[in-house]
Amino acid sequence: MPVVEYEAKYLDVDRAAMASRIASAGGEYKGGRMMRRYVYDTVPPAAGRWVRLRDDGSLTSLCVKEITSDAIDGTSETETVVGDFETTHALLGRMGVPHRSYQENHRDSWTLDGVRLEIDSWPLIPPYLEIEGDCVEDVHGVAARLSIAVRELTSENTTKVYARYGIDLERISDLRFP
Repeated sequence: MPVVEYEAKYLDVDRAAMASRIASAGGEYKGGRMMRRYVYDTVPPAAGRWVRLRDDGSLTSLCVKEITSDAIDGTSETETVVGDFETTHALLGRMGVPHRSYQENHRDSWTLDGVRLEIDSWPLIPPYLEIEGDCVEDVHGVAARLSIAVRELTSENTTKVYARYGIDLERISDLRFP
């Protein structure tokens, strides 16, 4: 069953300074990890919809993400846990679903007032903070606690964030840290 994501990004953050700001506001650090993912087109391909296989360091999941708008609630996902990253990737390939790209990022996870905060670092662009809650008000409330104005938030997906820096993420088939 699709679940709506309520999330927004605050771009161009200094990781250490943002971590300090979150901690000062009472946030709880949950840990950092490297994440890796394969991205696949749906069958048939559809604009704004894709399949993601992701290993977050402790859990591997397979999901279909669908973007209906750039609003804070404009993305939904249908997700399930799978047993093994490489085996699931091989299985999808044998089913005739080739991957479009491989991507890595680093994530530092926090919680504040029940809201999930992720300081994400991706290759080629500055880090950003992702704020994800159970409703729009949760996201805006935690942003305010961190002295981030709502007008400074974006709900654009990662592809559009890369485009802000002149990078066409759709053309990068292998995105890794050096």
